[in-house]
This record gives sequence, structure tokens and C-alpha cells, in this order.
Amino acid sequence: MVANVRALAAKCTYAVIDKGRSLADELPALQTKVEGKDKGLLQELCYGVLRYLPELEHEARQLIQKPLVAKQRAIHFLILVGIYQIKYTRIPDHAAVSETVSATKPLKHQHLKALVNGILRNFQRKEVSPEDNLADAIKFNHPSWFIKKIQAGYPEHWQDVLLANQERPPMWLRVNQQHHTIDQYLKLLEEVNIDVDLIDEFSGAIKLTQATDVNKLPGFELGHVSIQDGAAQQAARLLDCQEDDNVLDCCAAPGGKTCHILELTPKIKAMTAIDIEEKRLVRVQENLARLNLKANVIAADASKPELWWDNQQYDRILLDAPCSGTGVIRRHPDIKWLRKATDINSLSVLQKQILKNIWSLLKPGGTLLYVTCSILPEENYEQIQQFISDNNDVELIDIDNTQQKIGWQILPNEQSMDGFYYAKLKKKNNG
Repeated sequence: MVANVRALAAKCTYAVIDKGRSLADELPALQTKVEGKDKGLLQELCYGVLRYLPELEHEARQLIQKPLVAKQRAIHFLILVGIYQIKYTRIPDHAAVSETVSATKPLKHQHLKALVNGILRNFQRKEVSPEDNLADAIKFNHPSWFIKKIQAGYPEHWQDVLLANQERPPMWLRVNQQHHTIDQYLKLLEEVNIDVDLIDEFSGAIKLTQATDVNKLPGFELGHVSIQDGAAQQAARLLDCQEDDNVLDCCAAPGGKTCHILELTPKIKAMTAIDIEEKRLVRVQENLARLNLKANVIAADASKPELWWDNQQYDRILLDAPCSGTGVIRRHPDIKWLRKATDINSLSVLQKQILKNIWSLLKPGGTLLYVTCSILPEENYEQIQQFISDNNDVELIDIDNTQQKIGWQILPNEQSMDGFYYAKLKKKNNG
């Protein structure tokens, strides 16, 4: 029996919102139950419900007389899946309604079939008119605590940040320059009719006009190209490794930046890639294998180097610090609902601890690149500002392509990139 895509979408969004599970864990497992275009449809429905959750909940509240609780919560999410289809997809309304109603059976709530049908028919007939005085959480589809933080951090353009988070992310390519120059690979893309929209001048990152199957990319299986957002591709260039450098990549999983460094500087002395989660290092090993690269990969806690460090200081350190992920919400809409306001302070404390402890592993004259995929000031420039004031051996290196005082904050969709922060620090030789 073919799995009902709407039922799977209801299960997935229920697991994320009510159970606190990660979309990256839940969705791939459910996609194995469907084939072909249904994999894409399942992703579209899950991402859509999570992107527009407050708005969909607002619509549902006006139509559901009695809240669906306990074992019926899966049906509540099925209704949200139905409303999303009618409001935001090109699926004909009659098909969206009938397929959603039929999903009550695999969800084992067929007795609620008439209820789901009635609610979706009523929504379908509802006159769409702009509502005044909607709460910002509904209007912008973000949690209130997060909106307040963005308003405080970016008072001039907080709305732009929130709207950018609702955009569909573009597909960026990283060319493995051990095999092709950027220009050579652009010609290969042209030969297979894959259109390019933008090339980042600094990193050479290539943005496609529209996303494509990775297997259609020339030489993907041979390691000639990788998928990596334009913002993430700035890291290897900014770190600027030299031949014979001893390099550490902290919090390295899934390994995109590790591999990029090795592609650009194959003659470095050694690359050590660490991550606290051993299971996440599987992805690092897979990426290294596909690209035919080598690194010393260790499951290790960056905040406790005394447990794993071999006492050999590093010339360059990439510290991709654990963070809120608030710069990549457009790629991971579940972040909005899994992250809590209380997380930010604890993350900030952890970042400070890691930065302090890892700094001791850097040679005098060496470079540390601090990176987050966050847009919150307390994780970024405030963190670095405090670190500089606490230590007399830190020199902040200006990043050429930005006028910002402390580091480089890229906001979501700025130059079509994800939200990232970079600060380049050099260790003074005070001896």
C-alpha cells in the first residue's frame, strides 16, 4: 500500500512541534516510505507548515470548535497540512481536501473524517481578507521572543530579516578547485543546461537559478563539486591557510568547511576535525571520502581540550561555534519552534568557554576564525567584543569586504546568502 503523503506530513510536523524532534531527523526517515515526486511533496508540506505555523494555527482556531488534544493531535496537524495546501500550493483545492481527508485512515482516526472534511471545506469557502491588528507572531510567523530580539538587534530592518527567513533558500555550489577552475566548471554547467544566477566574487561560490538534483551536476559523484551555501563558503577563504600549517576545525560536522580548506590548501601539514557528536562525524567521513581528502577526525568536546589535545599548537583554527542557528531558519524552519529564549544565554556561555579554551591551543602569530550561523548580537559581535576586552593577546583583523566594526555579520538573504557571522582574530606574540 502506498503511504499517504498528507498523513506522513502530519506525523512529521506533530513530532517536531509537540515532541521537539528535529526536522532533519524526522523527514528523511518518512521520505523512505514514498517514491518519486512524493518525496518532494512531503518535504514541501512539512517545510510549509513549519514556515507558516502561527498563521495556520490562527486559521484553524477559527474553524475548530473543540481543540483536538492527546491522541487526536495528529489530526490537528493534518488540518494544518490541509490549510497550507489550499492557501499556499498549486494543488487544486478539491485534490488537497480529498487527499487530506483520506489521510485520517492511516492515522487511525477515520471517525474524524467528516470533521476534517468540514473544516477544510469551510476554509476553502472562507473569504480571504486582510486582518487588522494581528499579533506580530502571526503576521511574521515567528515566535514573539525571537521577534523582540531581532527588533532590538536590527531596529532599522527587523521586518526584512523576518521576511527573509520565510524565503525558500537557493542552491549554492562549491567547485573543488583541485579538479576545475570556477570558469571551467561554469562551462560544464552550461553544457548540461544548468543556469547560473550569481557568482560570489570573494569565495567563487556559484548560485544556481533554480535547485537541481545533485546527480545532474557534472562530476558530483567524483567529488568535483559540493553543495554549500555562499555564506559558509567564506570560511575557508577568510581562514587563509598556508602550506605546512597545522589546522584545527572545531565543531566540524558535517564537514563542508573542513573539505573546502583541504581543497584550497592541499599541502597543509595536518587537518584535525573535531565534533562532540560521534554520529555526526559519519557525515564528515563521507564528505572526505567522496572528495578523496584526508583529515584526522576525532569525537571530542571543544570546551575540554585537555581530554584530547596532543599539545601541538595550531597555526590556524576554525571555530564554528555551537549557536542558535537563527541565521539558517529559511533552510531549517523547525529552528523557530525548537529553539527557546532561554537557550540563547546558555549558548552564549558555552561559546565563551570554548573560545577561551581553544585560544590556548593557537600559536602566537596564529589565526582563529570565529564563525556562527546566528544573527543574534550576543552570540556574535558582543561575544567577540568581550573576548577582546578580556584578553591582551587578541588582535581583531579587519575583514576587507565589510565596513562593520567587529567582524562581519551577514543577514539572511543578503547577497542571497544565509545568515552568518565571522570574526578573524590573530594571537599577538607578547613574548
